[in-house]
Amino acid sequence: MKSVRSSFALKAAIAGVLLTVAPALSAQSKPKVSFDEFFNAVGVGSVRIAPDGHSVVMSTDRADWQQEYFRRDLWLYRDANGGSLVQLTQSGHDGDPQWSPDSKWIAFVSDRKAPGGKTGARERGDDAETAEKASQLYLIAADGGEAFPITEGDEDVHAFAWAPDGRSVYFATRQPWTKSKTEEYKKQWKDVVQYRDAERGDQIFQLNLATALPRHYANGTLTQPPAEVAGTPDAKLVLSFDLAIGELVCAPDGKRLGFISSSISRRQEKVTQHEVYGVDLTASDAVLTPRKLTENNAQEAGLKWAADSRHLFFGTDIGSIEGSRWNPQPRLYWVEVESRKVERWAAKFEGAVQLGEYTPLRDGLVFAGRLGTQVQYYRVASPTADTVKLSGWAGTYSAVTASAEGKLAFTFSTLQKPTEVYLAESVEKLASAHPITTFNKLFAERELPQGEPFRWTAADGTPVEGMLIYPPGQLHAKGLKMLTLIHGGPQDSDGDHFEMDWYQWTTLAANEGWLVFQPNYRGSIGYGDNFALDIAPHIVSTPGKDILAGVDELVKQGIADPHQLAIAGYSYGGYMTNWLITQTTRFKAAMTGAGAVEHAANWGNDDTSFDDAGLFGGRPWEQQKVYAEEAALNYIDRVRTPTHMVAGSDDIRVAVLEDYLLDRALNSLGIPSSLLIFPGEGHGLRKNPWHGRIKVREELKWLEKYGDAK
Repeated sequence: MKSVRSSFALKAAIAGVLLTVAPALSAQSKPKVSFDEFFNAVGVGSVRIAPDGHSVVMSTDRADWQQEYFRRDLWLYRDANGGSLVQLTQSGHDGDPQWSPDSKWIAFVSDRKAPGGKTGARERGDDAETAEKASQLYLIAADGGEAFPITEGDEDVHAFAWAPDGRSVYFATRQPWTKSKTEEYKKQWKDVVQYRDAERGDQIFQLNLATALPRHYANGTLTQPPAEVAGTPDAKLVLSFDLAIGELVCAPDGKRLGFISSSISRRQEKVTQHEVYGVDLTASDAVLTPRKLTENNAQEAGLKWAADSRHLFFGTDIGSIEGSRWNPQPRLYWVEVESRKVERWAAKFEGAVQLGEYTPLRDGLVFAGRLGTQVQYYRVASPTADTVKLSGWAGTYSAVTASAEGKLAFTFSTLQKPTEVYLAESVEKLASAHPITTFNKLFAERELPQGEPFRWTAADGTPVEGMLIYPPGQLHAKGLKMLTLIHGGPQDSDGDHFEMDWYQWTTLAANEGWLVFQPNYRGSIGYGDNFALDIAPHIVSTPGKDILAGVDELVKQGIADPHQLAIAGYSYGGYMTNWLITQTTRFKAAMTGAGAVEHAANWGNDDTSFDDAGLFGGRPWEQQKVYAEEAALNYIDRVRTPTHMVAGSDDIRVAVLEDYLLDRALNSLGIPSSLLIFPGEGHGLRKNPWHGRIKVREELKWLEKYGDAK
């Protein structure tokens, strides 16, 4: 719901591309991570192994401080001659790579400047008001050369998929307008926003590479279409659809497409707008008609075909397919396209199946499953089969992908081991996988904080777990000043993983001598469905009691100094921070971001309003009592904690009005407070890396000013 981790674990500058890990220095000789180094961690996004198993393409994300944006680049690993890693693209605007079936081409999406075309705002560094270049589909040869676009137009490519014969590509964009239609609309409406009325659905096109490739080689780029033609020349219209298309996949036998629908606006207001559809490509109609395959109260994501071309896998993380209780842990299903029968996979697994973090095999699948503070790989052969944990390392696995012959590529990290990409020869040889990148080699040469799980019992007897991250060199020390840093979601959890960014600034706080307590309160995943469901409808008061019980236990055991306690959180962690400073005065400093203080107006501004209503059991006028009882604003006169606030000016996940409301309330009460607004930023602070850097810089100052004082 309010989690931001998945979107911004990706950061910073690439230190090198050597393929062997340097010998570890002794802990005593390693320096701590500096403030500057912290924000230069490299995030790894997509990892795709080639169908032939000989190459891996991956996307990275890092801060470009000079141009003030986050670079997205593609890298290619080849296993020939002992293995080599090269940077495949240099534009800084490239992502979502996908291999052609013959492993010769890589298609990807980019909003870079096309040859002979205009430059997007991010490349110029213009203001947010300047229109950016639409994302288009590009190709690059796996054996080298320059990337080139194969689509064009004013509409973003929302999703794409290779045909299994490699001769064509399917792609989805918003229904394009001709030049005259666009000009007519602008003449009538100027800069007025027709909320809802002006929205358009998507179309799926098929582009034959036998047409696109000669056109590229003949002209050096795409030709400009005639004035009254919108979109890509020679692209064949497959279907028109009244909703947006978020994911698109083609069956291995080439006879069907599958896609997931989404809202045509930026706001997800109806869960029924999110369903799985199938398209019969063998039908004789000129323009095909999609068939709805699911109809439920859940939001589907992570769509992939099974090897039999008869079933579509998908996951859910918002809503519920079975029963009336809202938001169990993320789950994995498949639907049989003819009968529309839906079956759940890994139903006996007690933890959470990480959304989209799975890869189908010829006989079943491998998925990343969160159980407690660990994310491990599990194998399951059929919907009714037991899950089998693969033999691997303790820590966190993600981004798994398999070749046709069963090789695996994935990312792995722990608190002490920075994120890198690994390659395993097979599922059975996961524990002998070897790293094929050294993107974050620098951090292997730094003294990283040590941590361990911590368990306690809530007031009602519920067992709860979290993580304790100690200052370097102070593992198991007593009497430490303590920062409670609360994760977002609530469907997320903290555990044994490497993460360095503005959202998870644990390392910097630990370097300043703070014990960091990361509670996996009720509503978190990895602890069973009942634990995740127990948050409703008391979405802050129930987890708030869990967190305070953990703080009390740490004080009781002498681990935390009761006179030096601070609290922080962003997104749902901001919800919890705002609530807890109304429930206790024990915290000397608070740092909160993008968190609600009431729920009625936030329901009206949230881009996932059906999620809020689901947790509360209804809309604001239907559940007035619980909306009021769970609103921090109604207890705000109890606050005595100096509070630092941050927000993105364009946030529609948790509207910035919530931060202005909290700021005004604290200011009127005379509570020391500070509010930072980051221009042009949404919920994930993905526009300008300087914003996240300034956020953490000022939070550390606030922590020192108020949290350190006894």
